[in-house]
Amino acid sequence: MSVMSRLQYLGLKWQAMAWLVFGGRDRAQELFDQMLAEFPGDSYAMASKANLLAQQGDRAGALRLFESLVELQPGIGAHWFNLGFILEELAQYERAEQAFRRATEISPEIDRAWYGLGLVLIRLERHEEAVVALKQNTKLQPMSPYGWYQLARVHVDRHEPDEARKIITHLKRFEPKVAAQLERETGIFVSSAS
Repeated sequence: MSVMSRLQYLGLKWQAMAWLVFGGRDRAQELFDQMLAEFPGDSYAMASKANLLAQQGDRAGALRLFESLVELQPGIGAHWFNLGFILEELAQYERAEQAFRRATEISPEIDRAWYGLGLVLIRLERHEEAVVALKQNTKLQPMSPYGWYQLARVHVDRHEPDEARKIITHLKRFEPKVAAQLERETGIFVSSAS
Protein backbone atom coordinates (compact mmCIF):
# COMPACT_ATOMS: atom_id res chain seq x y z
CA MET A 1 0.00 0.00 0.00
CA SER A 2 1.45 3.36 -1.02
CA VAL A 3 1.78 6.22 1.44
CA MET A 4 -1.13 7.99 -0.26
CA SER A 5 -3.27 4.84 -0.14
CA ARG A 6 -2.35 4.34 3.50
CA LEU A 7 -3.38 7.91 4.36
CA GLN A 8 -6.64 7.50 2.46
CA TYR A 9 -7.32 4.21 4.28
CA LEU A 10 -6.62 5.76 7.69
CA GLY A 11 -8.82 8.73 6.85
CA LEU A 12 -11.76 6.47 5.99
CA LYS A 13 -11.16 4.36 9.07
CA TRP A 14 -11.07 7.35 11.44
CA GLN A 15 -14.17 8.87 9.85
CA ALA A 16 -16.06 5.60 10.26
CA MET A 17 -14.97 5.33 13.90
CA ALA A 18 -16.09 8.91 14.56
CA TRP A 19 -19.50 8.25 13.00
CA LEU A 20 -19.88 5.16 15.19
CA VAL A 21 -19.04 7.15 18.32
CA PHE A 22 -21.66 9.77 17.46
CA GLY A 23 -24.37 7.31 16.46
CA GLY A 24 -24.05 7.62 12.69
CA ARG A 25 -24.21 3.91 11.91
CA ASP A 26 -25.56 4.39 8.39
CA ARG A 27 -22.75 6.80 7.50
CA ALA A 28 -20.18 4.45 9.08
CA GLN A 29 -21.63 1.61 7.00
CA GLU A 30 -21.18 3.69 3.84
CA LEU A 31 -17.55 4.33 4.78
CA PHE A 32 -16.90 0.62 5.41
CA ASP A 33 -18.42 -0.11 1.99
CA GLN A 34 -16.11 2.51 0.47
CA MET A 35 -13.13 0.98 2.24
CA LEU A 36 -14.02 -2.46 0.88
CA ALA A 37 -14.46 -1.06 -2.62
CA GLU A 38 -11.05 0.62 -2.50
CA PHE A 39 -9.28 -2.01 -0.37
CA PRO A 40 -10.98 -5.36 -1.12
CA GLY A 41 -10.51 -8.02 1.53
CA ASP A 42 -9.62 -5.54 4.29
CA SER A 43 -10.31 -7.47 7.49
CA TYR A 44 -10.97 -4.39 9.64
CA ALA A 45 -13.65 -3.09 7.26
CA MET A 46 -15.16 -6.57 6.84
CA ALA A 47 -15.35 -7.22 10.58
CA SER A 48 -16.71 -3.75 11.30
CA LYS A 49 -19.36 -4.02 8.61
CA ALA A 50 -20.32 -7.52 9.79
CA ASN A 51 -20.74 -6.31 13.36
CA LEU A 52 -22.89 -3.40 12.20
CA LEU A 53 -25.04 -5.74 10.12
CA ALA A 54 -25.50 -8.03 13.12
CA GLN A 55 -26.50 -5.08 15.32
CA GLN A 56 -29.02 -3.98 12.69
CA GLY A 57 -30.54 -7.47 12.60
CA ASP A 58 -29.09 -8.54 9.25
CA ARG A 59 -27.66 -11.80 10.58
CA ALA A 60 -27.47 -13.41 7.13
CA GLY A 61 -25.37 -10.53 5.82
CA ALA A 62 -23.16 -10.63 8.91
CA LEU A 63 -22.78 -14.40 8.51
CA ARG A 64 -21.55 -14.04 4.93
CA LEU A 65 -18.89 -11.53 5.99
CA PHE A 66 -17.75 -13.57 9.01
CA GLU A 67 -17.49 -16.67 6.80
CA SER A 68 -15.37 -14.65 4.36
CA LEU A 69 -13.18 -13.44 7.21
CA VAL A 70 -12.37 -16.94 8.46
CA GLU A 71 -11.54 -17.97 4.91
CA LEU A 72 -9.34 -14.90 4.45
CA GLN A 73 -7.63 -15.13 7.87
CA PRO A 74 -8.23 -18.61 9.31
CA GLY A 75 -5.65 -18.16 12.05
CA ILE A 76 -7.42 -15.36 13.94
CA GLY A 77 -9.47 -16.59 16.89
CA ALA A 78 -11.61 -13.45 17.11
CA HIS A 79 -12.96 -14.06 13.61
CA TRP A 80 -13.97 -17.61 14.59
CA PHE A 81 -15.58 -16.29 17.79
CA ASN A 82 -17.65 -13.78 15.82
CA LEU A 83 -18.67 -16.49 13.36
CA GLY A 84 -19.70 -18.76 16.25
CA PHE A 85 -21.67 -15.94 17.88
CA ILE A 86 -23.72 -15.23 14.76
CA LEU A 87 -24.24 -18.95 14.08
CA GLU A 88 -25.54 -19.37 17.63
CA GLU A 89 -27.97 -16.49 17.08
CA LEU A 90 -29.13 -18.24 13.92
CA ALA A 91 -29.65 -21.47 15.94
CA GLN A 92 -27.03 -23.30 13.86
CA TYR A 93 -25.63 -24.90 16.99
CA GLU A 94 -23.44 -27.61 15.45
CA ARG A 95 -21.69 -25.09 13.21
CA ALA A 96 -21.47 -22.63 16.11
CA GLU A 97 -19.80 -25.32 18.21
CA GLN A 98 -17.19 -25.87 15.50
CA ALA A 99 -16.49 -22.15 15.23
CA PHE A 100 -16.20 -21.65 18.99
CA ARG A 101 -13.93 -24.69 19.29
CA ARG A 102 -11.71 -23.29 16.56
CA ALA A 103 -11.61 -19.93 18.35
CA THR A 104 -10.54 -21.60 21.60
CA GLU A 105 -7.88 -23.66 19.83
CA ILE A 106 -6.35 -20.60 18.18
CA SER A 107 -6.85 -18.15 21.07
CA PRO A 108 -7.55 -20.02 24.32
CA GLU A 109 -7.58 -16.71 26.19
CA ILE A 110 -10.86 -15.58 24.56
CA ASP A 111 -13.16 -16.10 27.53
CA ARG A 112 -16.27 -15.25 25.48
CA ALA A 113 -15.49 -18.12 23.09
CA TRP A 114 -15.48 -20.57 26.01
CA TYR A 115 -18.75 -19.08 27.24
CA GLY A 116 -20.32 -19.33 23.77
CA LEU A 117 -19.10 -22.90 23.47
CA GLY A 118 -20.68 -23.71 26.82
CA LEU A 119 -24.02 -22.20 25.78
CA VAL A 120 -24.05 -24.10 22.50
CA LEU A 121 -23.20 -27.37 24.24
CA ILE A 122 -26.07 -26.75 26.67
CA ARG A 123 -28.40 -26.27 23.67
CA LEU A 124 -27.08 -29.53 22.23
CA GLU A 125 -27.70 -31.18 25.64
CA ARG A 126 -24.06 -32.14 26.02
CA HIS A 127 -23.84 -31.03 29.62
CA GLU A 128 -20.60 -32.75 30.56
CA GLU A 129 -18.74 -30.91 27.79
CA ALA A 130 -20.56 -27.69 28.70
CA VAL A 131 -19.19 -27.95 32.25
CA VAL A 132 -15.63 -28.13 30.89
CA ALA A 133 -16.13 -25.07 28.66
CA LEU A 134 -17.88 -23.03 31.35
CA LYS A 135 -15.20 -23.88 33.92
CA GLN A 136 -12.60 -22.54 31.51
CA ASN A 137 -14.69 -19.39 31.07
CA THR A 138 -14.92 -18.85 34.83
CA LYS A 139 -11.19 -19.46 35.16
CA LEU A 140 -10.51 -16.70 32.62
CA GLN A 141 -13.26 -14.38 33.98
CA PRO A 142 -13.66 -15.27 37.66
CA MET A 143 -15.57 -12.10 38.54
CA SER A 144 -18.11 -12.31 35.72
CA PRO A 145 -21.37 -13.87 36.91
CA TYR A 146 -22.47 -15.17 33.49
CA GLY A 147 -20.30 -18.27 33.31
CA TRP A 148 -20.97 -19.07 36.97
CA TYR A 149 -24.72 -18.72 36.44
CA GLN A 150 -24.75 -21.08 33.46
CA LEU A 151 -22.45 -23.52 35.24
CA ALA A 152 -24.81 -23.67 38.22
CA ARG A 153 -27.76 -24.27 35.89
CA VAL A 154 -25.93 -27.15 34.21
CA HIS A 155 -25.15 -28.72 37.59
CA VAL A 156 -28.84 -28.52 38.49
CA ASP A 157 -29.78 -30.13 35.17
CA ARG A 158 -27.26 -32.89 35.92
CA HIS A 159 -28.82 -33.42 39.38
CA GLU A 160 -25.72 -32.13 41.17
CA PRO A 161 -27.24 -29.75 43.73
CA ASP A 162 -24.09 -29.68 45.88
CA GLU A 163 -22.06 -28.27 42.97
CA ALA A 164 -24.75 -25.67 42.29
CA ARG A 165 -24.81 -24.80 46.01
CA LYS A 166 -21.04 -24.16 45.93
CA ILE A 167 -21.48 -21.76 43.02
CA ILE A 168 -24.35 -19.93 44.72
CA THR A 169 -22.19 -19.55 47.83
CA HIS A 170 -19.34 -18.24 45.69
CA LEU A 171 -21.63 -15.77 43.87
CA LYS A 172 -23.01 -14.41 47.14
CA ARG A 173 -19.55 -12.96 47.81
CA PHE A 174 -19.52 -10.68 44.77
CA GLU A 175 -22.82 -10.98 42.86
CA PRO A 176 -25.57 -11.41 45.48
CA LYS A 177 -28.36 -10.53 43.03
CA VAL A 178 -27.31 -13.31 40.65
CA ALA A 179 -27.00 -15.71 43.59
CA ALA A 180 -30.51 -14.78 44.72
CA GLN A 181 -31.83 -15.30 41.19
CA LEU A 182 -30.26 -18.77 41.09
CA GLU A 183 -31.79 -19.61 44.46
CA ARG A 184 -35.25 -18.60 43.21
CA GLU A 185 -34.87 -20.47 39.92
CA THR A 186 -33.35 -23.67 41.32
CA GLY A 187 -34.93 -23.88 44.74
CA ILE A 188 -31.45 -24.34 46.23
CA PHE A 189 -31.07 -21.89 49.08
CA VAL A 190 -27.81 -21.11 50.81
CA SER A 191 -27.67 -19.27 54.10
CA SER A 192 -25.49 -16.16 54.16
CA ALA A 193 -23.39 -17.72 56.90
CA SER A 194 -22.23 -20.54 54.55
